[in-house]
Amino acid sequence: MGAPFFELGAFGSRGALVAAVLIGVAFGWCLERAGMGSARKLAGQFYLTDLTVFKVMFSAIVTAMLGAFWLARLGVLDLSRVYVPDTFVLPQLVGGLVFGVGFVIGGLCPGTSCVAAVTGRGDGMMLVAGMFTGVLATGLAFRPIARFFDSTARGAFTLPQLLHVSYGVAVALVVAVALVGFRIAERIERRGGERDLE
Repeated sequence: MGAPFFELGAFGSRGALVAAVLIGVAFGWCLERAGMGSARKLAGQFYLTDLTVFKVMFSAIVTAMLGAFWLARLGVLDLSRVYVPDTFVLPQLVGGLVFGVGFVIGGLCPGTSCVAAVTGRGDGMMLVAGMFTGVLATGLAFRPIARFFDSTARGAFTLPQLLHVSYGVAVALVVAVALVGFRIAERIERRGGERDLE
């Protein structure tokens, strides 16, 4: 089985940095082309009038998951050598809550705010400035929250472990949920469009 390209030494640290920048630029371009640099479009998610965010992001998750699964089955990728970030239940729940509140207030998430800022939108620039200010403030005030930051550690906890199923079954379940979700999203958007016509 193979490992990720960087681990195999396919390119050094400089090559990895160049690859990361190119992937980031390509991802940002795709987000902009999908309309994700617009806070109005993203806010449609919360009003159930435009579920593009749900469809684009779920498509990306399913594509990556299926790609990793089939590359592993073909012996091209060793999933045990792919880095999985550690899970810290309470800190990540709080982080998710802060992220969600910021998303609702600003209408953009960190990635889409960068896209909006690069395309010259003022709201994106303000959100990026706020994001960096928050990172700086957290870094400066880290000592009092360090214990909480490391609490409720679960290690590299994955969906198959949570559900007590094989990786293949977890992939099939996520794909099934995505297909059902896409169908529901289309119905919700269709109803929203019909309401607008009335």
